[in-house]
Amino acid sequence: MSIEQRLEALEKEIQRLKDIEEIRKLKGQYFRCLDGKFWDELETTLSPNIVTSYSDGKLVFHGPKEVTDYFKKTMPKEEISMHMGHTPEITIDSDTTATGKWYLEDKLIFTEGSKYAGAGVNGGAFYTDKYEKVDGKWYILETGYLRVYEEHFFRDPKINITMNMHKTK
Repeated sequence: MSIEQRLEALEKEIQRLKDIEEIRKLKGQYFRCLDGKFWDELETTLSPNIVTSYSDGKLVFHGPKEVTDYFKKTMPKEEISMHMGHTPEITIDSDTTATGKWYLEDKLIFTEGSKYAGAGVNGGAFYTDKYEKVDGKWYILETGYLRVYEEHFFRDPKINITMNMHKTK
């Protein structure tokens, strides 16, 4: 292998690693925006051609607006959520496409003012994503998850939530 070929191979490998890191950051931004209820910013992570398959394929949405409109409606400020993506397995399939698998751990707490006040959910799921790179920027093209488990519980009313970024009072 010539030095030019070795250099070209090294440049490709560096780009592949940079792309993987950008996709990790993208998914991190997606989870942060979801829990922070930063809907406009969440839309910037999604391809205009996004298709979802949430809740084992029961919730299918097309386009960023349809996705965020659903979240706005179903995740009001009275719901504290924490979505954590772990152990990413990202494969760069071409210069402009990639796939990823993530382990999701999520927690939901329904606070005062919610029709589910006092309830909570703990769960785990496997996310499967497809990504596309447009003009040098990665976007989520397809996303969805299959549940591993989900438990519902009621919180002890003596437990006091001392911080809630969404509380308006």
